[in-house]
Amino acid sequence: MRTYLVVIDETDEASVALRFASRRAMKTNSALHILALVESEAFVAWGGVQATLEEEAKSRAEALVSSAAGSLFDETGIRPSITVKQGKGPKVVRKMMNELDGLGALVLGASAVGPPGPLVSHFAASEAGTLPCPVMVVPGSLTKEEIDRLS
Repeated sequence: MRTYLVVIDETDEASVALRFASRRAMKTNSALHILALVESEAFVAWGGVQATLEEEAKSRAEALVSSAAGSLFDETGIRPSITVKQGKGPKVVRKMMNELDGLGALVLGASAVGPPGPLVSHFAASEAGTLPCPVMVVPGSLTKEEIDRLS
């Protein structure tokens, strides 16, 4: 079965990408895999403080993904697979892409204003020719109605 991999965080463009990916999965009878990234915290001199900061970030990411998955199921009936990983964004996403069977596309949201974001910049530019699947970049300025029409 084809799977759409969507990377989400707390940004508006991530919500747009998730909506687009979920609609594509629904319309193409495909699976959806949500990946939330937890960036490693900058080094803190006290290990206990650093561990607490990283655990709080992971808890926020897990809550975000759980909420998104619940809303997604209510709206589309799709029960997505969920992964929360810690590490550098491009490395984690690339590793996940290589691990998923039947990967149909990587879906990312681009910021409505300013630069598109580090994952879009990375995967739509320097690595675009070596990826195992297409990259779908969803403009963050799209409305729900536009996303539904385009997906």
